[in-house]
Amino acid sequence: MSNDFLDLTGRIVIVSGAAGGGIGTSVTRMVAQAGATVIAVSRSEENLNEHIEPLVSEGLSVVPVAADASTDNGIATVLDTARRTDGTLYGLVNVAGGAAPATWMPATRVTREDWRALMTQNLETMFFMSQAVAAELKKNALPGSIVSISSISGMNTAPFHIAYGTAKAALVAATRTMAVELATDNIRVNAIAPGVTATPASGTYVDADPERDRQAIAMGRRGTPEEQAGAILFLLSDLSGYVTGQTVLVDGGLNLKWTHMGADHTSLFLKDETFRTAITR
Repeated sequence: MSNDFLDLTGRIVIVSGAAGGGIGTSVTRMVAQAGATVIAVSRSEENLNEHIEPLVSEGLSVVPVAADASTDNGIATVLDTARRTDGTLYGLVNVAGGAAPATWMPATRVTREDWRALMTQNLETMFFMSQAVAAELKKNALPGSIVSISSISGMNTAPFHIAYGTAKAALVAATRTMAVELATDNIRVNAIAPGVTATPASGTYVDADPERDRQAIAMGRRGTPEEQAGAILFLLSDLSGYVTGQTVLVDGGLNLKWTHMGADHTSLFLKDETFRTAITR
């Protein structure tokens, strides 16, 4: 083990959903900067050109791959690329997923098509990509680390987003089960659960409102893609060598805030300002 526990030199890490300009792109950059060769996967050639090619131009060891990770053919393309790339396969980051604004609706309106689409996008893609990478690692007796992205919506409730929240909760369950099955093969399986993060995707339905963020989030602000990527790098690296089956909330304390708390973290039901001042002094 290297003295630099974050060093991924010589290792190949696949990032599925690398080119959205948010968490996946930040992960690609950070993991490549840690020395890995990153197989950057996106089904959009346009997104690869916009967000991944600049990293290649900077000299980072990144291999763009246009493939749909929700299909067997797409997964085969990714694995074939990894086999032809210099280095040793080691890691997988499942970023591909998400949900369009149109998928928000009451549970009573969700159709089978809505449900199945979000399950495919957020659960099946993660599972079958993880399955393929784990099989490749096992076949070659290689250690590895698989990290997936759940969501705070999968750790609690997801009102008006039930299919997405259920898929992300199932991802957590899949992570735990795969971690047990693969532990004796020295393959670790973990996840992170981001809170509200400032990404291009979230910007389509979450506006900028600093006062609202101070009210809702213990740290008083939204997270950045780089902060999510940092947690993922930790779970990929040897620093987390004894961590498996875990889902790490990376949410600035959003999950800690009761809905009746104000921006100063005291109960909105407290009307005695003298008492409020005394307990926060």
